[in-house]
This record gives sequence, structure tokens and C-alpha cells, in this order.
Amino acid sequence: MMNWLATLTGYIAPLFLILSPIISYGDQAVSMHRKKTSAGFSLDIPLIMLVASFFRIFYWPGARFDASLLIQSLIMVGMQVALLKIALDHRPAPSNKGGEAGLPFAPPEGVFTQRPYNFWQWRSPKPYWQFIVYLFMGLLAGEVVVSGMTPGYYPTYSELVGIIGLSVEAILPIPQIIANAQSKSCKGFRVSVLASWIGGDAMKIYWFFTATTEIPLAFKACGIFQACCDCFLGIQYFFYGDGRGATVKGHPLQEIPSQETSW
Repeated sequence: MMNWLATLTGYIAPLFLILSPIISYGDQAVSMHRKKTSAGFSLDIPLIMLVASFFRIFYWPGARFDASLLIQSLIMVGMQVALLKIALDHRPAPSNKGGEAGLPFAPPEGVFTQRPYNFWQWRSPKPYWQFIVYLFMGLLAGEVVVSGMTPGYYPTYSELVGIIGLSVEAILPIPQIIANAQSKSCKGFRVSVLASWIGGDAMKIYWFFTATTEIPLAFKACGIFQACCDCFLGIQYFFYGDGRGATVKGHPLQEIPSQETSW
């Protein structure tokens, strides 16, 4: 029975992983586009997933892990770029002085309300895209330079890139957990995203430990941590609900300089 289940999962899990970026975030993107607002949605989610996906893509040449994980990362980049574009296009007006509408501009009160150089809190969309391009070019340059050095350096570099990427992905739910805890509401966060996260975690972890293809230990460790965070997010949704009828505590928006940074 277990062998049959493992074989079936071996076929289904890779396909699910490849499609998971669209399954997980497609509904969120459509919802924000239809409602013309990204209030309640943490812009840190596209940031985390883009950084993690780029690092995972550049981890593949050295680790040669299962190809479905590489394809998933490539699709995730496209999905998160689209999600970020929609979220930036439909940010609430900066003149809003309270409530969850200000969340995309500044985190709730008491949670690192100002970041160095106002990182990922810029008014203009341009610095967001500049950062993404610079990150990709930096990783590409690092790959070319280190791979051309003495062979002994590259495996260590590749492993470091993988650990960073997977660790970043593992903290994906944390910004949303903090935002929910501060506002005492899950308004703006789609239950479809939560369901896909938890369901995906269960299938992914089972596949990680039963797959016959190469799955590095870092994938397994970070997958377990992320699953725990997603389950905690599910507990929050159970207690807070979707925020209907709830009053979201107002928080002042910090005045962020309008000039662009040098990202």
C-alpha cells in the first residue's frame, strides 16, 4: 500500500509543485485586480518569493536536484512579477491615515516601521524593478565568476546559495503572520492561498522524503519549518476570520521620501 502511494505521489507531487505558483497566487492576483486594491496583502510576499526563487534557480547547476523544483522556481518568478505589478498598481492612496489600507506602504505599528533606505516601501514602482534586475544580475555574475575559479570553491558557493534561497522561502508566511497578529484580522489574505500553502506543504514534505530523485537535505529542513509557519497561519485564520465586521486598528503611515533610491 505504501509503495503504491509513494509511486502515485511521485507522479502527482512534481506536477503539483510545477503548477503551485499559479494555484497558490492566481486567485490572489485576480482578487486584487477585480477589487482594485491590494489592502491587507503584504508586499513582502513577492519580495520573499522572488529572492528565494532566484537563489534556487542558481542553486540548480551545482546541486542538480529534481527538475520539477527548477521548473517551479522559473514559473514562480513569472507569477510573482505579475503579482507584484498588480499589487503596486492597486496600492491604497498614501493619504489614507489608518486601517489596513496602509499596510502595503508601511507595516503595522511596532513591526519595523522604517527600514534602511525605506527598502521595499518605496512610493515609486521603479526601485522595485531595479532591485529585482540587480539581484538577478548579481547572482548571474557570481555564478560565472565562481564557476570559473578553482573547482573546490564552487560546491561551497553553490551550497551557500541554496541554503540562503531555501531559508528565505521558509520565512514566507512570517510577514503575513505579523500583519494578521497586529490587525487581529486576516482580511485581504485569501483563504485559497492558505489552503494551497498547507495542502502543498503536506504533499511536498511527503514527496521530499519518499522521492527516488535527488532532494537535498536543505529542502527537507526548510520545508518542515515553512509547514509549521503555514499551520500557525491557519490557526490565525481560524481565530480571526476574514475580518468581516471587524475593526482594524488604525496605524499612522510613515512619510517616506518620494525620491528614488539608487537600487
